[in-house]
Amino acid sequence: MAAVLAAGWRLAGRARPAPPGRGCGDAAGWGERERSYWRALRRRVLGPPVPPFAAPCQVGAPVLRAAAAAVAPERLGGPELRELAAALAAGLRRRPCLGLSAPQLGVPLRVFAAELTPARCHRYPPALRRAHRVEPFPLRLLVNPKLRILDARLVTAPEGCASLEGFSAYVPRHWAVHVSGVDEHGEPVSWEATGWAARVVQHEMDHLDGILYIDRMDARTFTNVGWMELLD
Repeated sequence: MAAVLAAGWRLAGRARPAPPGRGCGDAAGWGERERSYWRALRRRVLGPPVPPFAAPCQVGAPVLRAAAAAVAPERLGGPELRELAAALAAGLRRRPCLGLSAPQLGVPLRVFAAELTPARCHRYPPALRRAHRVEPFPLRLLVNPKLRILDARLVTAPEGCASLEGFSAYVPRHWAVHVSGVDEHGEPVSWEATGWAARVVQHEMDHLDGILYIDRMDARTFTNVGWMELLD
């Protein structure tokens, strides 16, 4: 019966009502959620979205907490992998993020893309750029990547994530790493990353193992980046 009731609420586009005695209902995720008429109509006409999604999954989505599967050799160069590569590149350039993994777009495969353009690089404060070696790097896509630590020194710096929108925290990462794999066509890719680039690589490699930066962060630094505006 419980499963039937839960299915009924999902079909209605609403969350289940709060159980008796549970406080802070909306904040705890028990508040009712209704789709607007137009969203419901679009969903009925077009059907549910299909991965790779246009927008990153948010924390709570099971795909973000599962280890991704390796891409089979016969899929290299195929249309599905090329579509995923294009979606990752588009997602990077659509949003203010430097790395994006396949699981974030709902695809449980060991693939990620990263890019830091000169224009975006110069948005960082000069002191941060100097201290953490924030330097541009071209678009790189890695399939079935493997990570090797080159410099085990841990350096702590702020990180955000497209799958935890609106938050950041300080996270320790190794200073230099080497990552190798292949691209979407099966061509070898090798990257020695230092400083900020190494941080991006480690962040994305974590995604492929179902790990989020909140699992490694200094919990006391966890911040809603809009907290000042929320007080106005």
